[in-house]
Amino acid sequence: MNNYDYAKQRYAEIGIDTEEAIARLQNTPISIHCWQGDDVRGFEGATSLDGGIQTTGNYPGVARNAEELMEDFDKMLSLVPGKKRINLHANYAFFEGKNKVDRDALTPENFKKWVEFAKERNLGIDFNPTFFSHPMASSGLTLSNPNDEIRNFWIRHGIACLRIAEYFARELGTPCLLNFWIPDGYKETPADRFGPRQRFADSLDKILATGYDKSLVYISLESKVFGIGVESYTVGSSEFCVNYAASRGIISLMDNGHYHPTEVVSDKISSMLLFNEKIALHITRGVRWDSDHVVLFDDETKEIAREIVRNDALDRVFIATDYFDASINRIAAWVIGARNVQKALLCALLAPDKKLKELQDSGSFTEMLMLNEELKFLPFAEVWHEFCRRNGIIADRSWFDSIKEYEKDVLSKRI
Repeated sequence: MNNYDYAKQRYAEIGIDTEEAIARLQNTPISIHCWQGDDVRGFEGATSLDGGIQTTGNYPGVARNAEELMEDFDKMLSLVPGKKRINLHANYAFFEGKNKVDRDALTPENFKKWVEFAKERNLGIDFNPTFFSHPMASSGLTLSNPNDEIRNFWIRHGIACLRIAEYFARELGTPCLLNFWIPDGYKETPADRFGPRQRFADSLDKILATGYDKSLVYISLESKVFGIGVESYTVGSSEFCVNYAASRGIISLMDNGHYHPTEVVSDKISSMLLFNEKIALHITRGVRWDSDHVVLFDDETKEIAREIVRNDALDRVFIATDYFDASINRIAAWVIGARNVQKALLCALLAPDKKLKELQDSGSFTEMLMLNEELKFLPFAEVWHEFCRRNGIIADRSWFDSIKEYEKDVLSKRI
């Protein structure tokens, strides 16, 4: 009996079919963010990052252009099993010759190379307007700005991104999630909290009023508790975003770094699923604040996955990664985080949720606690190894050998 057969037998003893778990994970896409590879710089020539977010570190080998970013993304894809998508920001538009335009005039033509890249690799694309690292965002206010000229610029940007999202969906044959997040807020306690939120709602209404094909594009709205330089007030708070999304029939996106340190997204998922057909997640790891650390196979990541799976919501939750660490090898950071999301989902798929729910409902809390603890010692790793093997991906830590080789042969030459 090989290791996987042994694991299969052990899980069968508690009523879990490992083959079914592997099949379900195989069909669950993870949308992997492009911005880990170049520290969120994009292709516009930006040298600094603003908008209340920050990338720290100066590890050598950062992608300096589109070709290098795509090369690194390919390397990451070769080490992550399962179904994957690309999560793009608008500042990753391509500009050639005379088609250099500002963000409010972006067109599908500026993203044609991304579509070609995705088609060759059978990837879908998700999209995000970029409301930071731009002269028109220098005041810290975009869609909530009291200056009509600035606010209208960002409204046009949102509309342009809506058209691009439709283009991605048509070209790739899979719906595109278009996620809105703005950095707007104030460093000091504001004199008016209502006005900026009223303008933000009006701006979003104007973008949505242009119309879009709802079979091609899902629109989500992402909240945040605070950011650097906007510590006292954030326009797009959780309460604003959840209420706006519910009232307009769009999707709430929860980033688990965008809440107070004592809040956990895993506890919010069931409530959101109860009242929403679909929700979206950006999975990250905040340390004391929204610091976008590499996702670990930690308790909260596993509990987020458990909540998705135990509520039979794999087809109702858009799952994406979102972090950027420039202090370590950027490709390894991609791989570690994406694989940990998949490991968490597989761990959740191997849990006897029906039995655990029965124990809870019958008041058998002692047995429920015992079973949850015993699950931790079942041969989960052997099922993960089998999942990787079927995808032609290195399962154990030896995948890092190829990262070291790539660093020596490719990254070290980027001076």
